[in-house]
Amino acid sequence: MKTLLATAGAFALLTTAMTNAADMKPTADAVSPLLAPWVGPYGGVPPFDQVKVGDLKPGLETGMAQQLAEIDRIANDPAAPTFENTIAAMERSGRTLDRVATVYGVYSSTLNDEAVQAVEREMAPKLAAFSDQITQNPQLFERIARVYETRETSGLTPEQQRLTWVYYTNFVRAGARLDAAGKKRTAEINQELARLFTTFGQNVLKDENEGVIYLDQESDLAGLPQGVRDGMAQGAEGRGQKGKWAIANTRSSIEPFLTYSDNRALREKAWRMFVNRGDNGGATDNNATIAQILQLRAERAKLLAFPTHAHWRLENAMAKSPERAMELMEAVWTPAVARVHEEVADMQKIADADKAGIRIEPWDYRYYAEKVRKERYDLDENEVKPYLQLENLREGMFHTAKELFGFNFKPVDASKVPVYHPDVRVWEVTNPKGELVGLWYFDPYARKGKRSGAWMNAYRTQEKFDGDIKTIVSNNSNFVKGKPGEPVLISWEDAKTLFHEFGHALHGLSSNVNYPSVAGTAVARDYVEFPSQLLEHWLSTPEILDRYALHYQTGKPIPAELVARIDAAEKFNQGFKTVEYLSSALIDMKLHLAGGQKIDPDKFERETLAALGMPAEIVMRHRTPQFNHVFSSDSYSAGYYSYLWSDTITADAWDAFTEAGGPWDKDVAKRLRDNVFGVGNTIDPANAYRQFRGRDPGIAALMRKRGFPVPPPAALPQAPRGLISGQIFPTKPGLVEHECVLLRHLVQMLEPARLAAVAGLHVDAHHQQPVVRLETPQLRDPLRGFVVLHLAVPETRRDVQRRILLRSHVVVR
Repeated sequence: MKTLLATAGAFALLTTAMTNAADMKPTADAVSPLLAPWVGPYGGVPPFDQVKVGDLKPGLETGMAQQLAEIDRIANDPAAPTFENTIAAMERSGRTLDRVATVYGVYSSTLNDEAVQAVEREMAPKLAAFSDQITQNPQLFERIARVYETRETSGLTPEQQRLTWVYYTNFVRAGARLDAAGKKRTAEINQELARLFTTFGQNVLKDENEGVIYLDQESDLAGLPQGVRDGMAQGAEGRGQKGKWAIANTRSSIEPFLTYSDNRALREKAWRMFVNRGDNGGATDNNATIAQILQLRAERAKLLAFPTHAHWRLENAMAKSPERAMELMEAVWTPAVARVHEEVADMQKIADADKAGIRIEPWDYRYYAEKVRKERYDLDENEVKPYLQLENLREGMFHTAKELFGFNFKPVDASKVPVYHPDVRVWEVTNPKGELVGLWYFDPYARKGKRSGAWMNAYRTQEKFDGDIKTIVSNNSNFVKGKPGEPVLISWEDAKTLFHEFGHALHGLSSNVNYPSVAGTAVARDYVEFPSQLLEHWLSTPEILDRYALHYQTGKPIPAELVARIDAAEKFNQGFKTVEYLSSALIDMKLHLAGGQKIDPDKFERETLAALGMPAEIVMRHRTPQFNHVFSSDSYSAGYYSYLWSDTITADAWDAFTEAGGPWDKDVAKRLRDNVFGVGNTIDPANAYRQFRGRDPGIAALMRKRGFPVPPPAALPQAPRGLISGQIFPTKPGLVEHECVLLRHLVQMLEPARLAAVAGLHVDAHHQQPVVRLETPQLRDPLRGFVVLHLAVPETRRDVQRRILLRSHVVVR
């Protein structure tokens, strides 16, 4: 059931399928390797060598049909609902679909050709209805609710209580309490969104696959390092243009070209090709698709009784509300923009000294930033790159995993474990006792049909409630291959990304919980990036650089004086990096705070950036028409801020090591394993961090890390004191006013001096019972930390407790 839990209330890889079980009868040719339990070593492995694209559709349909039958048995069980026959039974359901979804996801993200895209277009709306059919099952929800109501008194373990809370919350957020009309409309919206998500992602991929600039004169390569030239030559040859050089329309190809090319006209041409993906006015233009997605998200949020999609998305995140996320972003935005102006002035001086006769434009930023880096720090990226061999750095990651987590990585013979592409390799992971922890798959290279960027995936999630099941995780990158037999050299930033994604993999490998739906990386969106961002820090430690940053020709370790220059330049260009990222995060949030207003995405982006004071020399890291994080699923929608939120925690956590015995301190590493990497979503992430650190994180470490002015001591923005923003679902309309008064009395006992008059009532016709929205003025004090208390009716008022569902919180000192 982990597929449903991972996506309930939001479409991701598989949020799901048809309208009734009869629609999902497996076709005659549905029997395939996708449907059988995985066999082979390591508890079974995905049968990538036996799968064909034609297996995907019938496999998905059969998996959905099986899971609906399993859910039907749970919902109609005549026995009284218990954790075992309801929550645990749901954890056991959907195993066939989970296996099929794993392979389908691999094809969608790494082998996405026309045949796969046809399957995506057909299955997306069917898949989007399937999850709704489960979460909108009234008999099933009633059973979950009854287990939830008695979770604290029925002898459940803390993990079982948390899992019950996760199920209950996800069902409510997905519309389990809506009336029939509301459920029907929500399902229609989810199916239409799934279709639009597929269209959006396929449009971006098509622009990336088909967009290319061929160079046929060696003079056009001026300034480019040999490794970049070799990669461009290989790219051209792979496209049938041997003897030429290709600038592909992907980040891994564009950014090196923009950094080193001396040809300004070509830089501009390549830059425009890249930033206009999804925004070219033709068949792959995404603007109309975005407008429809925003309208549907706003309508769904209203149906679910939330002011906006952003409020719905952040309710169960660490931030809790868009206001808290905006508070952090705005605190960082101003100093970041100020730093950009300083960076541009430095670059303009060099351009003027060279008599370039230009004003710095976005296609010049990386090129002149590299010149400033070289002038100021005597640091040339080309001087660093020869020491950063992909395979050596991979070994450095393994060393880090061994020292911090006790993991050992051993290559698996290619004949033992099938893979989906020759580029993919597999390692078995064991603990200090030699016991199997899981498998790690590595798919490092770019190719046609593979989406851009880097990511981690879990093919199988760790669990042990019915037996000890070992996880299988993968890391996927888009490094450009050089000449055969030569090492792949990568940039410092790419090396950090490599460690980052490996951090996600270690999060999955470290999982030590019972139930798969709360295992591994199944945590709040604005917390999941924390473990991965933290692992980036070990790349620059002397132990890793001295052992694994070896020159590809001489084999000598990177010189200490070069490392010193890297360290000195670490805060360099942070204005650009922060503004490039943060502008995307702010646009994402503001788009989803706009509610139901009709939006022209290009105009909104342009006008919002102008209002923010976006420097003209920078473009968003992800412009709206190509923003896959936000518009190819609900995954990061209103949540791209998460990287900054997590980095705030990351910087604070790194201080825990530096304040102790250093990066390899055993005691701090154990606390990190026990309270962060190993616990999944079995406890609230804020509490998990407090157990690791002994306190809440502050923002000072983040500002120091980026070289920005450090504000007075402050905690990560907490929920405003005195704020109540929640809902009450009374069983009888006549009790609405009584229960409002009761709630107000409860709050007054906590904060009698700070509570203002409660705002009025709001009754939503789409709910089976009236929804009461309560709000008090937001009394902010961002420089202080607070404790979030979730209201609960006293034990003596059990009659009222049964009548109220309150999804809100009150903050007190």
